[in-house]
Amino acid sequence: MQSLTIKAEDLFQALADPTRLRIVRLLATAQEEACLCELVDSLREPPYKLSRHLKILRQSGLLSAQKEGRWVYHRLVSQPAYLMKLVAVVCALPDPEKVFAADLARFGERMCLREDGRCRVGILSEELKAEAR
Repeated sequence: MQSLTIKAEDLFQALADPTRLRIVRLLATAQEEACLCELVDSLREPPYKLSRHLKILRQSGLLSAQKEGRWVYHRLVSQPAYLMKLVAVVCALPDPEKVFAADLARFGERMCLREDGRCRVGILSEELKAEAR
């Protein structure tokens, strides 16, 4: 088994961006994995921007990715155990403008479109779909 060294400064640097906080909080709260198109529709952010943020979160050791056909599913890493404590802190952050709540509501709607537990529809938001081209 491969051992991954996670540096504290990389973790905190990865969490120092509002969009990355939204991604981590969404995946933690929903306790689901998600593909890029599901995150695009849920967070209302362009695919190129989310791809960059997902890469930073993977490089920091917070996320893992699994490719299935044309989809890549991202999930939070649960080991070492202190990562889940850090994620719990992110989930406990206040949400006065209800940004996280809106993300989670859109994510719940988007997850209902899965077939056999997997995304099969791509980006649905027309304006964000156009930015992907």
